[in-house]
Amino acid sequence: MTSPTDGVVFESVTKRYGDVTAVDDVSFRVAQGELVTLLGPSGCGKTTTLRMVAGLESVSSGRVLIGGTDVTLRAANERDVSMVFQSYALFPHMNVLDNVCYGPLSMRMERAKAREIAHGKLAMLGLAGLERRLPSELSGGQQQRVAVARSLVLEPKVLLFDEPLSNLDAKLRRRVRQEIRELQQKLALTVLYVTHDQEEALAVSDHIIVMDGGRIAQQGTPHDLYESPASRFLADFIGDANLVDGELAVTASGASFGAGGVSAPVRADGMAAGPATLAVRPHRLRLVDAGRGLVPGTCKRAAYLGSRAEYVVESPWGELLVFDADALTLRGRDEPVGVDFDPGAVILLAR
Repeated sequence: MTSPTDGVVFESVTKRYGDVTAVDDVSFRVAQGELVTLLGPSGCGKTTTLRMVAGLESVSSGRVLIGGTDVTLRAANERDVSMVFQSYALFPHMNVLDNVCYGPLSMRMERAKAREIAHGKLAMLGLAGLERRLPSELSGGQQQRVAVARSLVLEPKVLLFDEPLSNLDAKLRRRVRQEIRELQQKLALTVLYVTHDQEEALAVSDHIIVMDGGRIAQQGTPHDLYESPASRFLADFIGDANLVDGELAVTASGASFGAGGVSAPVRADGMAAGPATLAVRPHRLRLVDAGRGLVPGTCKRAAYLGSRAEYVVESPWGELLVFDADALTLRGRDEPVGVDFDPGAVILLAR
């Protein structure tokens, strides 16, 4: 049952190219005023999904609805969506104002009205005073905001972003993604956002849909996906994780996980005994002196990154990545150490 409060609804949508299925029976909803991210590795189907929302790709089967209206067979210009491309697609020979006015003018809006709206959107995005500049005279972040303004000036029901920050350096990417999120929340925009960057998805999203092989692997809030991945793929893909294959033992007194001849207490949360994969985030592990901790090891690599030290520890559980935010001095190469963690810090996955 759909509702006008649904910005975008995908109902069992499949996209085939000959014998190749790029998107396989995908269903999801994006509520009005929500930012939902399609996340996944290259070739997972996320951009094809976005293009089917935009009307740039046809649907092989299933339905696409926007604002409660079935738009499956409608052309791109009949869908009331606007797309911000990875390349920004600004006209290099037009100044900022003319770039932003292009859409309304092509829809036969009166020039004075188009310019008035464009000035308003540019001011909203902190671009007032740059109207006469050419795209080549702007920074990467400014070009990105011009591309957003050009989409917003059409006042679409849904705004689509296709890898919008991939051309920016790391520091600028962090600032611009924050600006996009703040703008989306301020204006209650309905946004479908595509990225392959897990940190970016965690930072901007109300809801994340992780795709793998053309299907939805898992969807939920950023917190749910990071803290409770449903599979080995999710645990490995969303953020850094140590993955250890072993055996889960469950007794009346508690549970323990064993691998490489070393066992440690864990919280099983009702999981049955048997083959299991333990997943634990590097920041949930603690490096302690040799002879202490749950897993013995040897420090093989150490790197100081300012905000933390990163260690690779060789252990009976394989190589473990450990982040230490409190390290004042680095431990030495080949130094014997112990690795410790709280039983509730690990995620157990059935194998």
